[in-house]
Amino acid sequence: MAEDAPRRQPTLDEVTELAGVSRSVASRAINNAPHVSRAKREAVERAVRQLGYVPNPTARALATRQTGAAALVVSGEDPSIFADPFFAQVIVGASAALEEADLHLMLCLAASDRSRKRVEGLVRSKGADGVMLMALREDDPLARMAEEAEIPVVFGGRPVGTVPRWYVDVDNVGGAREATEYLVSRGRTRVAAICGRLDTEAGRARYRGYRDAMLAAGLGPFPPQEGDFTEPSGAAAMAALLVDHPDVDGVFAANDNMGAGALRALREAGRLVPADVAVVGFDDLAVAQIADPPLTTVHQPLTAFGREMARMLVALISGQDPSPLILPTHLVTRASA
Repeated sequence: MAEDAPRRQPTLDEVTELAGVSRSVASRAINNAPHVSRAKREAVERAVRQLGYVPNPTARALATRQTGAAALVVSGEDPSIFADPFFAQVIVGASAALEEADLHLMLCLAASDRSRKRVEGLVRSKGADGVMLMALREDDPLARMAEEAEIPVVFGGRPVGTVPRWYVDVDNVGGAREATEYLVSRGRTRVAAICGRLDTEAGRARYRGYRDAMLAAGLGPFPPQEGDFTEPSGAAAMAALLVDHPDVDGVFAANDNMGAGALRALREAGRLVPADVAVVGFDDLAVAQIADPPLTTVHQPLTAFGREMARMLVALISGQDPSPLILPTHLVTRASA
């Protein structure tokens, strides 16, 4: 008589389904990790006994989590930065992904020496299971802290001058190039750039994309007119451009806030948009839709940016080694260009 076939080992997904919990909750309960309710833990234990489940190494790796929280650290100077629609969308995406993994989201603003020391203390004491870093500037001490951290760190956007092992970014160069090419295709030959802060990689990369498109079209790129990604800085940069280059007929603004500021300055100067000056922004925030006129812009998937950053961090916490990710952009045409 033939021998019976070996019995298939039950999977974690089967435990999850039988217990009626998420996959991450099942993993944490199996490995006796913290922050699992008594009811869910007992449901998982019953499912394990009933199925005869034996944990695999990946499930065991989840037991290294100690705090049940992940930190999103933004290197900025203004507490209202978290109310910026850009960061708001990123936070929504990150929070949703962390919720799936049963991790709480901690928001930290690191601007002053004191606040940076508090973040460094959080990392050294392993007060979070992992950290996501955003808005770093050149020579930012948080970048050095990340290199020495003993907990997983994911960068939201690459820092200046280095390529970290784990990061999520968008195609800043490609998006800026597409925006500039569009302006050129509309017959604009005196196209200027209001770039973001040049001590950030996003500011530099978007200016590179603009410059590359101008050179490829046989046109001379303007020197960078720097702003700080805010509406007032965009208005000030546009006013300065009109003084130095009154014949400008197109503007690429490195984000929508600065693009909206440029539209305001042009309106105040009596310039018609797009008849006299066409304007393209970057981000595709709500402000682009309500601007006067509505702003043509480069769409970047901000909610997905936050979600993928958090998913990468969860993978690291779980003992995996994910690859860096660059998200695509695309142009959204409206009335400003």
